[in-house]
Amino acid sequence: MALIPAHTDIAAQSGLMRFLPQKLRPFALLARWDRPIGTMLLLWPCLWGAMLGAVLVPISWRMGEIFLLFCVGALVMRAAGCVINDLWDRRIDRQVARTRGRPLASGAVSVSQALVFLAGLLLLGLGVLILLPRQVLVLALLSLPLVVLYPLAKRFFPWPQLVLGLTFNWGALLGFLAMAGHLEPAAWWLYAAGLCWTLGYDTIYAFQDRSDDARLGLRSTALVFGPRAGPCWVAGFYTVFVACLAQAMMQIGAGWSLAAIGVLPLTVHLIGQIQGWNPDDAPACLRRFRSNAWAGFWAFVGCAWVWGWWVFSTGL
Repeated sequence: MALIPAHTDIAAQSGLMRFLPQKLRPFALLARWDRPIGTMLLLWPCLWGAMLGAVLVPISWRMGEIFLLFCVGALVMRAAGCVINDLWDRRIDRQVARTRGRPLASGAVSVSQALVFLAGLLLLGLGVLILLPRQVLVLALLSLPLVVLYPLAKRFFPWPQLVLGLTFNWGALLGFLAMAGHLEPAAWWLYAAGLCWTLGYDTIYAFQDRSDDARLGLRSTALVFGPRAGPCWVAGFYTVFVACLAQAMMQIGAGWSLAAIGVLPLTVHLIGQIQGWNPDDAPACLRRFRSNAWAGFWAFVGCAWVWGWWVFSTGL
């Protein structure tokens, strides 16, 4: 296998890469384990759902087990999604400056090797799901068509970020169901919140590839909105994100003042993320995209705030 050069889209010299044997590094890069941001963006909605779902059940050791399983599941399934994405996009990736160093595009990993790796990841993901309640397994399997079809969306759908949002935030439903044992309106408000969040952060991300996407005939919200309207659209998505998250908190029993306090740190973070953003500055787009790991964290803190209020008010 050829060495993968340092590239703007990969972190070939990250700490993880230095500790892995040379032959395993291309697979770690294929799984994006050098860049944890994607795993975190997939994980946070799972934890939001689990945290709000915990309001409906007594405190037990099962809470910690569910959180741990979702952490492992997010790491594995995000990797599987990346392999699927790169299998679809390997020819396109060779024509895009940011992605031509990816393992499949560069030839560091063959298609057959990627398929074997994908099978192993899916088996691991199935193993995690088997440890969760059966209804969670069924709901998770319903998301697989979205996982497989998302990479195709940018070829024919002007808003592929919408498809990504539907896919990446399925975990909000899974987390709530795993913890509470059933779905309530709060879970769907969380799902809507995550969808709007993804529309915002992935539009920011897409502005890095706007010229390449236009040249290759690919679609994205960055192309639909353009650099002048883009910040306004992202601000709108983030506003609805915060509103839906607050509504989820209120649906679970929090009053409006409690919900307002819960979403305040997130709101401050998102305002700072948008303020002064220049969509034509690719490094700035990447920095703001990565800062959404903190946005997900602050949303989780808000959900934990509501759970803590419930524990205090019920005396548990």
